[in-house]
Amino acid sequence: MAPMPGGGLIMPPPKVTLSAVVSVHNEEDILSDCLKHLFFADEVVVVLDRCTDRSEEIAREMGAVIHLGGWDMEGDRRNAAIAACSGQWILEVDADEHVPPELAREIRETVTKSTADWHEIPVDNYAGGHLVRHGWGASFGKAAYPGLFKKGVKVWGKQRVHPRLTWSGKKGAMLKQRLEHYVDHGVSDMIKRLDNYTTARAKDLRDEGDIGSYPKNVRRIFSRFLKCYVSRRGYKEGGYGFLIALFAGLYPIISHIKARHEAD
Repeated sequence: MAPMPGGGLIMPPPKVTLSAVVSVHNEEDILSDCLKHLFFADEVVVVLDRCTDRSEEIAREMGAVIHLGGWDMEGDRRNAAIAACSGQWILEVDADEHVPPELAREIRETVTKSTADWHEIPVDNYAGGHLVRHGWGASFGKAAYPGLFKKGVKVWGKQRVHPRLTWSGKKGAMLKQRLEHYVDHGVSDMIKRLDNYTTARAKDLRDEGDIGSYPKNVRRIFSRFLKCYVSRRGYKEGGYGFLIALFAGLYPIISHIKARHEAD
């Protein structure tokens, strides 16, 4: 504290605190690599969703704050993860994502200087060990995501997959540095992810009481394929770009068919 003219004291500005949070279910193979990229934050929180592997042991060994629980809805789990953080700002990542040093420095600078409430972070997606930058979106990947935000401004919806977001703050500029997302090991992983996503989405559709129509979802095959393959330049990524666009197009119709014909 510095003295003021007249004998008073100038109080230093409050320290801006940053929490990094990741929520996991049985991620022992990749968790340590994720966490070691997060300790530039003031606090690292790991939310463990009914883990039966070594995820909790790994998180404790690395000095993370542990929060245990079990959630049926992805949105509920993410909200619990946010609630477990004590920082003024929160960085939300997944276990298959890494924050490189350049992005870490930009995040620290942003939370110190930003007058906004949340920022999007651009993403580099890796599939089969290859950087696949184009074509992502339409519920089958992310080119950017709203991962840096002040506590209290971001609320996830009650869905099992791709939960909806509600905001109550001012959006800031997108960050320049990129998050590294190791999304799929290869084509087989992409196919498994499509199957898992559509199964979860079908359950959400049944819960919402509106599974949509067959003709509408057939039309979306073509509109979503063109959006990813042409507008988002998936054609530049060869076979991976074609599969991303194809699976983005198939996602709604497969979800619809599962919701109509498969029981829980």
